Amino acid sequence: MTSSELWSRATADRYDAEEAEMSSAAVLGPTLAFLAELAGDGRALEFAIGTGRVGVPLRERGVPVVGIELSEHMAAVLRRKADEDRLPVVIGDMATTVVPGGFTLVYLVYNTITNLLTQDEQVECFRNAARHLEPGGRFVIELGVPPLRFLPPGQVAVPFDVSERHLGFDTFDLVEQILVSHHLTRDGDHYRRENSRHRYAWPAELDLMARLAGLELERRVADWDGTPFTQDSTKHISVWRKPPLA
Repeated sequence: MTSSELWSRATADRYDAEEAEMSSAAVLGPTLAFLAELAGDGRALEFAIGTGRVGVPLRERGVPVVGIELSEHMAAVLRRKADEDRLPVVIGDMATTVVPGGFTLVYLVYNTITNLLTQDEQVECFRNAARHLEPGGRFVIELGVPPLRFLPPGQVAVPFDVSERHLGFDTFDLVEQILVSHHLTRDGDHYRRENSRHRYAWPAELDLMARLAGLELERRVADWDGTPFTQDSTKHISVWRKPPLA
């Protein structure tokens, strides 16, 4: 049983409109190029495929894609874009759900590993990725670096978006490594309030999870364009490799 929170039908139906910027060519172009290169001539498996923001255009590039998605409502939105024969999706959690066949690439984008709210589940997510990978295959995660340097002593909240239409801020439980993202979104004459819980993790912690799953860090960059990762980077794209057969 996963600790992930489920996306509702209403949230799924408006997801693409609210994340339109993340579906722009400027964002998706480098993302798809990065993933397609790693997939090569093999198949790709997307954990938490959602509405297919990445999976559908990656499939259109010629990469065979399979998805795992916890929310049936999110998968239903994806189905409006690609049928089951073109892009199979299995309903289940990314830590334990197994799909047939081997893959040269397993990937998890847009901070989604934080939907698993315990360290044990995140470790199992790495093990599940390794379980699906062919020897020499890669596991890719896109994840923000926790912005704890912005927290003065005694402060637990960090704003990440202050605009006319949206106010967003995160609150942190530093003991449990849990952040709650709070959103106030203008909807006509009213504001809609939502929040979601996430377990944040540091790059070094993810590397240890990878080692427990038998994976080796191959590369870490600050974005899909390959910018070097530094102590000032706000996110990272990390690639772990399953060792080839001797």
